[in-house]
Amino acid sequence: MTSLKTIRGPGLFIAQYLGAAPLFSDIDGVSGFAAQNGFKALQVPVHDKAIIDTERLEESDYIDDWRATIERHGLVVSDIAAHRAGQLLAVHPAYDGVMDAFAPAEVRGDPAARQLYAEQELRRAIALAARIGAGKLATFSGSLLWPFFYPYPPAPPGLIERGFAALAARWRPLLDFADRLGVDICFELHPGQDLHDGATFAAFLAQVDNHPRARLLYDPSHLRLQHLDYLGFIDRWHARIAAFHVKDAEFRPSPDRGVYGGYGDWVDRPGRFRSPGDGDIDFSGIFSSLTRYGYDGWAVLEWECCLKNAFDGAREGARFIADHIIHTTQRDFDAGMRRSAPPGELDRMLGLRS
Repeated sequence: MTSLKTIRGPGLFIAQYLGAAPLFSDIDGVSGFAAQNGFKALQVPVHDKAIIDTERLEESDYIDDWRATIERHGLVVSDIAAHRAGQLLAVHPAYDGVMDAFAPAEVRGDPAARQLYAEQELRRAIALAARIGAGKLATFSGSLLWPFFYPYPPAPPGLIERGFAALAARWRPLLDFADRLGVDICFELHPGQDLHDGATFAAFLAQVDNHPRARLLYDPSHLRLQHLDYLGFIDRWHARIAAFHVKDAEFRPSPDRGVYGGYGDWVDRPGRFRSPGDGDIDFSGIFSSLTRYGYDGWAVLEWECCLKNAFDGAREGARFIADHIIHTTQRDFDAGMRRSAPPGELDRMLGLRS
């Protein structure tokens, strides 16, 4: 019998659907929207207190009622997400102004206070993931090195190593805290973050002693737009993949713009995010590879399309994921043809003589 596992899904990362409209302004409304569109789980970000207030984590009635609201719609929580807090944990001064938009007003303009806020928010998010049994936190790594990712003149010797050591020093206590609570920290590799490809993730792992809770959120769109081998990436890193975003992308070569986009808007860039099935990513290959390696986490739609509206993206995306999930066999197709050979028969079958 095989030991393959079936990927769970479809799930919905609700960050891009939140807003002032009643359907998307609280957990009840967005849960109803997800259920109506065929989703079975929510990946929940912690940056919006109207959706989840992590400062109330110790109020058992609040958390129990919150989870019951989701479950009333036939849904579960696949993962907790804290991308903004992860990004704010490590910010190069060049980005202070724009990153402050992710921080509460009381810590803006104060990088040290902002970093402390980010650490506290990540700890609360980890605790929430443990409290509700999700066991996974999706996040970004933050960045101290991004201004030097393609430097001219070259970075001085030791700068890159020092940056990774400093980043690891900020994350190591959080990884240890997550380990005590049984939670995986799943880094989404993303341009703008120090962890943006396999090489940078490997450099980080070396600094945190290959910490068992340092895992990956696999999002092929960010690998495609960097022209990485996103299928080979699964072969290389499958043991660390603990979360999965289903997000499509395409790269259309241009005589004027390259992979950096020429400061263009998304619709004008050669590399663009698309709704699942509208880009050029081989999701059949991805689902096959993840299934082969025993990934049994959730396949979660992250809608970010520069052309299609979010409502069609959700409706079509849920069906796209459901159609790509491989319900694994529990019986090898040739099991009935396989028989054991008694001692000595193998040599006879090969025509060998003692």
